[in-house]
Amino acid sequence: MVRVSNALIGTLNVLSAVFSLFAVGFSLYLHIHGGSTCYQFMETPLLITGVVLLAVSIMGLIGSCGKINFFMYIYLTVLFICIVGLIGCTVFAFIVTNAGAGKVVSGRGFKEYRLGDYSNWLQNHVVKGKRWERIRTCLAESEACSSLASQGSLTLALFNKKNLSPIESGCCKPPVECGFTFKNSTYWTIPKSGPAVADSDCNTWSNQQNALCFNCNSCKAGFLGNIKKQWKNLLIFNICLILFVIIVYSIGCCASRNNRSRRKYGRYGGIA
Repeated sequence: MVRVSNALIGTLNVLSAVFSLFAVGFSLYLHIHGGSTCYQFMETPLLITGVVLLAVSIMGLIGSCGKINFFMYIYLTVLFICIVGLIGCTVFAFIVTNAGAGKVVSGRGFKEYRLGDYSNWLQNHVVKGKRWERIRTCLAESEACSSLASQGSLTLALFNKKNLSPIESGCCKPPVECGFTFKNSTYWTIPKSGPAVADSDCNTWSNQQNALCFNCNSCKAGFLGNIKKQWKNLLIFNICLILFVIIVYSIGCCASRNNRSRRKYGRYGGIA
């Protein structure tokens, strides 16, 4: 009779194998059929994750259903490494996203974002150099400012009351301190006297809808603000995932012990 722990591990690994095949298939589909820069950015990580997960699932299936402890030991070792890695990633994500927040602007419903408020690691590894070029292209292709652009009839008073997302605030309008003249949500003109402050973002702003403030530091800060918000949600998911993997690891240990028991009684008690 198959032990409950072996059956549970087998079922979980069948499900993870199906998910890994979907991940591999989707990454290959993106590679063959092309797609936007946003999706191309996902191809390699998705393919690697799918292949690794498939290999681990197969080892777990062989170890639990085939009662082969060699593969079970490898499976448990990988799970242990995953637990340690997830804990490390969770702590790291908390540290690098702990700093930085939007600044409240008097009389405005939205916040302003400044690049220097965020950790050096995020600045150096996310929005510097060629990395930002890919992100900027992705933002333009995804029409991140389209919802604002479609609200061209808004007055300045109504616009100032809007609760803009970090990307909308940083990328779709010039910084408030520039003192530009409002025409509509994504069209602002420079006063004849010039920008109110000598800020590079004020000179970078463009009324071309595929440019806007995508090259501004405020846009980079808004993107990091969006990452911070997403990573805070990811921290909760990671904690739940860690608990789940620990439970699976515990069940796997029971299955491994069952395998040893079967071999022992099979050898000395005549049980096949």
